[in-house]
Amino acid sequence: MAAKKSTNGRTLNRQRRIFQVLELVAPAVGAKLLDSIWFRLPQVSEQAKRLRVELPESVALELPFENGLVRGLSWGDGPTVYLVHGWGGWGLQLAAFVPPLVEAGFRVVAFDAPSHGESGAGRDGAERSSLPELSDAFEAVVAAYGPAYGVVAHSIGAAGVMLALRNGFTARRLVFLATATDFRDVLDQYETYFGFGRRTRKQFIRRFSRRFGPMESYAAIPIIDTLAEERELPALLAIHDRTDRETPADGSIALVNSWPDAKLHLTDGLGHNRVLRDPAVVAAATGFLTEGSTERAVADRPDGAQETMQG
Repeated sequence: MAAKKSTNGRTLNRQRRIFQVLELVAPAVGAKLLDSIWFRLPQVSEQAKRLRVELPESVALELPFENGLVRGLSWGDGPTVYLVHGWGGWGLQLAAFVPPLVEAGFRVVAFDAPSHGESGAGRDGAERSSLPELSDAFEAVVAAYGPAYGVVAHSIGAAGVMLALRNGFTARRLVFLATATDFRDVLDQYETYFGFGRRTRKQFIRRFSRRFGPMESYAAIPIIDTLAEERELPALLAIHDRTDRETPADGSIALVNSWPDAKLHLTDGLGHNRVLRDPAVVAAATGFLTEGSTERAVADRPDGAQETMQG
C-alpha cells in the first residue's frame, strides 16, 4: 500500500508487460494483480532492523488482537507517548525517540502492527495488511495501555492516527513524520511505475471501495477539515523532508495549512526513512512533546494486555 517498490529491473519489466496486456484484454484481472501487490508488505532485512541506539530497560507488551497477537515494548513512566511505524515498518524503527522521551519524563510505547515485525499475522494472513487494520491495532493498543499524551507516527502510521481521530481517539500532541496523505497519489505512482492504464485503475478502485469504502474517504485533508469543525484537534508538528520520494512533502504542507495552529518542520537530504533517526528531528519532536507536559496520565489496563520485564 506504500509507494516504495522492491522490484528489480527484470521483474519490473515483466510486470509492466503483463499489466499492459491485461489493460487491453482483462483489466479486472489486472486489478486483482495490482491488489496482490498493493497490500503486500515489503521484505525487511535483518541488517535494516539493526538497533542503532542504546535503549533503557523495557517492558514487553503482548496484546490479543482479533485472531493474533500484537507485540511491543514500553519504557519509562509518565504520560504515554505512542510510537507508530509506517507500511512495512516496525516499532523499533522509531527507537531514536525513546531515550530522550524517557529522559523527559514520558512513558513510551512502541508496537508492531499486525503482519509487521514480531506481531502475528493480520486479517489477510502473513505479509499482508491494510491502513484500516493498522489503525484498528493502534486503537486497540491505546485502549489496552492507557490514554495517549502524545504520538510520534511515520508515513502511513500518521494516516492511521488520523483515522483513529475520526473514530474518537484523542491526544494532547502529535508529531507526524513523512505523512502519507492521499492514496490516490500513491495510485498515481503505481500507475506510472507498473504501466497500467485507466481501465485497470478503475477496476482496482472498485475492488478497493467494495472492501474499504471510497478511496477518497481516506484523504487526510477532508478528514481534518471535518474534524476541525467538530472539535479542537491536538497540537500538531508535521516533519517532512523535501527530498522524500515516497510521500512528497507537499502533503504535509497542505495538512498543516488545514490543521489549526499546526507547525511545519521541513528538512533536506533525509528522504523517507532517515528522518526517523536524525538527531535534529528527534530533538525537535521531543521539544514539541515536552511543551507544557506537566500532567501524568493514569489508566487501568483491561484483561488480555500483558507486560513482562525485559533486560
